[in-house]
Amino acid sequence: MNISIRPVATALFVIFFSSALLERAQAGSGNYYPPVADKLTQDECGSCHMAYPAALLPGSSWRKIMSGLEQHFGDDASLDPASTSHITRYLVDNAADAAGTRHTRKMMRGVDTTNAPMRITELPKWISEHREISPREWRRKDVASKANCTACHIDASKGYFEDD
Repeated sequence: MNISIRPVATALFVIFFSSALLERAQAGSGNYYPPVADKLTQDECGSCHMAYPAALLPGSSWRKIMSGLEQHFGDDASLDPASTSHITRYLVDNAADAAGTRHTRKMMRGVDTTNAPMRITELPKWISEHREISPREWRRKDVASKANCTACHIDASKGYFEDD
């Protein structure tokens, strides 16, 4: 049996190219951040709000957030020391400044990691992406907060933050 390499190579190229296009279409224009893959982090953080992808904030922000869980944006979200340590390590290891992807580099533009914000909504990229949204939109009952990503981005929990 004599198989020509050209058709096989062409087929592999088409499959690779199609796969790359599909991934690009799913990720949109660079607003994809890997969702939380750690079960403890997903369970603990996701019990009160969407478990935000670690790559949305730099490690210094996650350290600050995790070191003040007794006053977590107005709530007591305290955890046992082992869980706190585990979640902190996961978030810092997967933070925007640790990931080093094209998406996270965009998120980190203009962010001073020595004085990084504790809210995703304070990042220059977030502000730029949401600048055209009126204050009235933020007050809608189904939105209620700038932190409620899933109100406008239906696939936010999967890491996709395109306009839906």
